[in-house]
Amino acid sequence: MRDWNVVVTVREKGFVLACELLEEFGRIEKTGYFNVLVMRVENMGEFLERLRREISENPSIMNFLARVIPVSEVFDFRTPEEFESKAGQAALQWAPKLAGKSFHVRIHRRGFKGRLSSMEEERLIADILLEALNKAGTPGRIAFKNPDAVLDVEILGQEAGLSLWQREELERYPFLRPA
Repeated sequence: MRDWNVVVTVREKGFVLACELLEEFGRIEKTGYFNVLVMRVENMGEFLERLRREISENPSIMNFLARVIPVSEVFDFRTPEEFESKAGQAALQWAPKLAGKSFHVRIHRRGFKGRLSSMEEERLIADILLEALNKAGTPGRIAFKNPDAVLDVEILGQEAGLSLWQREELERYPFLRPA
């Protein structure tokens, strides 16, 4: 498994510009998926703030960066069942942050075509979280308009990365765009 904690989706003809901008933040690797890179960033908070400043000073950066999604949990899997088990377990770590909140799960899948359905997996992970929240007596709810949080799942072949983004972070960092 590669060592990564950021997924970058680049707009058409923006590959070189994205690499030039992002190489100062950490190690960049091609993924084998069109216009998708992964990075390893050591200090995520610093990375988010520096990239936000760069974009606020030069908004045209968003003409070649479609999405930049840091992830805090990465795992590999071989089967859909293994993905579901590991993703469900990983998602449960955020149940306390989702207590009484609105949220949704968003999966961006590259690879594993025909073996994983993004919509079905989103529903499954959301159901696992909703059940845990209900059992804890702090029910959450699914919302697609202005949710309190978005659980983002990035799938690259047989690797997956997950992260939870609160509304304030989504507003502060325009490059996240998990939904």
